[in-house]
Amino acid sequence: MNAIVLAGGPPDAVSALQPDAPNKAFVRIGDCALVERVLLALRATPEIERILVVAPPSSHGDAALTLADECRADGTRIRDSLRSGLRDLAPGALALISTSDLPLLTPAAVSDFIARATDAGGDIGYGCVEQRVHLAAFPQVPHTWARLREGTYCGGGLVTIRPRVLPALEQFIEALGAARKKPWRLASLFGVRVLAKYALGRLTITDAEERARQLLGAPVRAVPSPYAETAVNVDRVTDVALAQRLVAGRS
Repeated sequence: MNAIVLAGGPPDAVSALQPDAPNKAFVRIGDCALVERVLLALRATPEIERILVVAPPSSHGDAALTLADECRADGTRIRDSLRSGLRDLAPGALALISTSDLPLLTPAAVSDFIARATDAGGDIGYGCVEQRVHLAAFPQVPHTWARLREGTYCGGGLVTIRPRVLPALEQFIEALGAARKKPWRLASLFGVRVLAKYALGRLTITDAEERARQLLGAPVRAVPSPYAETAVNVDRVTDVALAQRLVAGRS
């Protein structure tokens, strides 16, 4: 399987903590950069054959990217970076997408996710972690949670995708961006029934998968992971110190 690591984007408040970092992916946590930690986990995963990193062109010679088989230019928007990473890959072959800010990612977690996503059989496998799983491992790490009938979940940093679905996904991302903070547009995009069931805590995973299939014209599957580290990421400045402590605790 090919793995694409999304390490693009401009400098932000996190990367400002390390003046030489092109963006947050290159901020050092312990003895190596965030993106390098992800690459180390992927390189040790038996199911991964090739690793592509999508990052700013100025960073392609950085030592943190040594384990990548190929570096590709990022884009202004995430959909541009996805297109860059998935370019020339077999349309129907499942590829792994990983964010670059998962400081605790392990080969075991990656292998388990690939197995579950493959068994699920969708064109997109969306990684998530159930709240009880997360709190048992990392109660100190905050998340934004979504309450469904089966449980409460947060999004993870791993996704699988068949490149053939990318055009429809790009259109959905664009529509979602246009609808952001506009309730009537969100209602028209997701459907009033879906939003109402979610608000009442009655939306099921199957409901969400079916609506995603209708929107994208392709099967989409939720992939709950028993490995909480797949959802421990670095989004805020305060996350950096927390990640440092968690990494130090594992060494």
